Amino acid sequence: MVKAIESLRAANREEEQLLGQIDPQRLPRHVAVIMDGNGRWAQRRHLPRIAGHRAGVKAAREIIETSARMKISALTLYAFSVENWRRPKTEVDFLMRLLREYLRKELPVIHRNNIRLLVIGRPEQLPEAVNRDIEHAMRTTAGNTGMKLVVALNYGARAELVDAFNRILEHIRHNGLSHAHVDEQTISDHLYTAGLPDPDLLIRTSGEMRISNFLLWQIAYAEIYVTETLWPDFHRARFFEALIDFQKRDRRFGGLSAAAQSGEEASPEAVGASAHGRARH
Repeated sequence: MVKAIESLRAANREEEQLLGQIDPQRLPRHVAVIMDGNGRWAQRRHLPRIAGHRAGVKAAREIIETSARMKISALTLYAFSVENWRRPKTEVDFLMRLLREYLRKELPVIHRNNIRLLVIGRPEQLPEAVNRDIEHAMRTTAGNTGMKLVVALNYGARAELVDAFNRILEHIRHNGLSHAHVDEQTISDHLYTAGLPDPDLLIRTSGEMRISNFLLWQIAYAEIYVTETLWPDFHRARFFEALIDFQKRDRRFGGLSAAAQSGEEASPEAVGASAHGRARH
């Protein structure tokens, strides 16, 4: 196996078996994750919701480290949405403190592992102390050349599109243009994620079958993997299962599969069975 996989050491027999099924040459360049289920994880254990958020941080740490060692180019984590402000103030305040605590503790590890931290969303609307810590972490890792760790904070995909269109309009006004041609590349260049490849794989934990206003433009052709596993329980083995499932997909981007191009069209029954099998994992 190539170095991307050799750098991982299986912790148990299950991980060893799953690693053996992963083709290191066909890993996704960009993985995006909707980290859902912290509250339910805590509720099932009769614990306060904050215990679920702390457990979720541990899961994030494991997936970040694993992705970096596998040489995945970018990992985007949906950490706090623009809708999350509707939660109780005590929970929001705790999440802000947890974010600052994470940055203080993990920044040396992130920096040492050559990971570059990026934040997308409207972080300027976060508490001033949180924003200072974010700016410090991004400056510290700005020169790193390894995996890009993209954290979506105060993020919403509709807000991102609004901001992108407003930036395009501002560019037109600033340059004294009466009109301008806007194409898909123009829009992509003004999104928060400009310069990053679109996600190849979108993972959602906790079994919910929705996108939740996350990267609506960027995931146009992403493979979607939904697992019933709650985020705090999404350990390396579950991540490996998502990668294995991704590698089984026939990514056509609107074209024909290799089998179809060679005249070996699948039967309607086979197509239906495949679609049903991919609906939820």
